[in-house]
Amino acid sequence: MASRHLFIGSLALFVMAAAMPTQAHDLSLGDGKISSSPKVGYLMSCQQHWRRPVMHGGPWIHGAEWNPAQKPSVEGHVVWPDSHISIRTEGNERVIVANNLPDHATGVFPISSSDPAYQYDRNPNSIRAQNILLRLPLHPEAAAQPSCVPMGMIGFATDGVAIYNAVDDGGADAVAHEVQDHCNGHPQHNGQYHYHGPSPCMPNEKTSGLVGYALDGFGIYGMRDRTTGRILHDSDLDACHGTTSPVLWNGKVVDMYHYVLTQEYPYTVGCFRGTPVSADFARRQLQQMHHQEPNMERSAGGRNHGAGTLTRAAGILGVSPQALRSALGPPPPDLPAAARKLGVSTQALRDALRQARSEGRADHRH
Repeated sequence: MASRHLFIGSLALFVMAAAMPTQAHDLSLGDGKISSSPKVGYLMSCQQHWRRPVMHGGPWIHGAEWNPAQKPSVEGHVVWPDSHISIRTEGNERVIVANNLPDHATGVFPISSSDPAYQYDRNPNSIRAQNILLRLPLHPEAAAQPSCVPMGMIGFATDGVAIYNAVDDGGADAVAHEVQDHCNGHPQHNGQYHYHGPSPCMPNEKTSGLVGYALDGFGIYGMRDRTTGRILHDSDLDACHGTTSPVLWNGKVVDMYHYVLTQEYPYTVGCFRGTPVSADFARRQLQQMHHQEPNMERSAGGRNHGAGTLTRAAGILGVSPQALRSALGPPPPDLPAAARKLGVSTQALRDALRQARSEGRADHRH
């Protein structure tokens, strides 16, 4: 009888161990896994060429593999009491309003020179509040063809944090190479704190629950299959890193397409199965694919401001590019009215546009 109980107990432990995700072993690097068409285990990136080489790395990287357990984290425990996120429905839209400050503690950024992580990654950026307004389809539908994902935000987590694609600005596997904090997050140059992949601080990371929303409106869910409880891998998913199976959606369990969080590259979204939000989003995708400068647009004061200038100006003002574009409206813009819509002074708006143009010219000179 005792041996029977021992066998049953051992079997139960074996089943539990098999179901548990493991992070102590080496994972394959995603470096070089960039495609211009949908491909399982790859990132269908709008941008295909990068200007600089990989700058980060350390002893946790072993050839074509890396070990998450050996990778250091940025030190510190900074809380964000002003964190805010609102998710509501308006007609056929899901509206997300947030300031992009996480509802969990983060590391200390910029990374201090006394932090052991500093020898591998010297992120000089501070975490700053953002102006997030997303209007996503409440009932997303698959597009005729999958589309590429751009650099920057590709989704938003329900804990108030932006989700970026799987690569850094050198085109390398960001989750493996960049040193992030204990929540696997860090800020970029405009102060937007974000994830590139799984985070222990994400809601439902290791469950079958909702983690967040991709910009095409489809949900991003945790690592487990709702029906079997099994951890999912790239081999279980399609080229966009998703699958069709039962999930809890809008308060009901339905059989629908969704993206899945994995420990394997590309981690969240490999390509967009639906149509991403924002009127100029598709245009920016094509521009990145062909590595072209955006067509110049007539904007404030009759001056030319390309999409790059508007993006830089939005970062300076702490608003989203979509909000700035909407406030400026068609040419010629009414700057005082645009400033009122954005909650800034007219002079601050002028200064931001002027600085953004200046930075853009400097970039072209270099």
